[in-house]
Amino acid sequence: MRCLIVSDLHYSLAQYDWVLAVAGHFDLVIIAGDHLDLSSSVDWRAQTVVVKKYIDRIRAKTRLVTCSGNHDLDSRDASGEKVARWIRDFRHRDVPADDESFTIDGTLFTICPWWDGPVARERVGAQIAADALKPKRRWFWLYHAPPDNSPTSWTGQRHFGDTALSEWIEQYKPDIVFSGHVHQSPFAKGGSWVDRIGSTIIFNTGQSYGAPPAHIVLDTDIGEAVWISQAGVQSMRLDQALERPLPYLTRLPEWLTSPDREGDRIPA
Repeated sequence: MRCLIVSDLHYSLAQYDWVLAVAGHFDLVIIAGDHLDLSSSVDWRAQTVVVKKYIDRIRAKTRLVTCSGNHDLDSRDASGEKVARWIRDFRHRDVPADDESFTIDGTLFTICPWWDGPVARERVGAQIAADALKPKRRWFWLYHAPPDNSPTSWTGQRHFGDTALSEWIEQYKPDIVFSGHVHQSPFAKGGSWVDRIGSTIIFNTGQSYGAPPAHIVLDTDIGEAVWISQAGVQSMRLDQALERPLPYLTRLPEWLTSPDREGDRIPA
């Protein structure tokens, strides 16, 4: 299964256009939260209308899965905690989203919403506990915030991760967690787009301006992930120990090809 992973697009239409253009080359597109930009001059309700149209167009080309981020919260639930109700509506568009789980080729995906308080946090914990009992060959989580005290949550000055996620990773040991939220992590000294906590691999694409967005291409059959950004390109093998610092590549791996960049050198 070949996956494209992005996060924190924050209503960048150029980045959504790029994702739409390349989506058909992948078996699955993963958008790990923060579709909207709350600092934009465009009203958030208008943003949701546009994003929903992109979601429909991307889904017409390939499978798509997403979760909410802190910028996506649009209402409050019965307990008074903020939720992204418009993201939950994606399930009616055949796009698995918050609070859902699904399986592809033996891989169970658990999609966790952004939690705003103790009630939602307990609901996420119950969701993970229930999915732990389901049969699966691999277990992947979508969870917008990365775990705390990880290079994937490092801003360059402090960690800005989720302590509850750290505890759940230690308890349940998923294979991969797809996250975002901390934009600077892959670019900051001491930060990274990838971490390994025990047997669990953590990905955070980071956030960049313009197209293409910082993104990860993961091929689960080949067992390799490649991070591509304006800062350069790095890769890691899923079946090998993570050694730092990860080198920057001068060529894309041979398996990672597309009509417009096959065999191209990567700028230093």
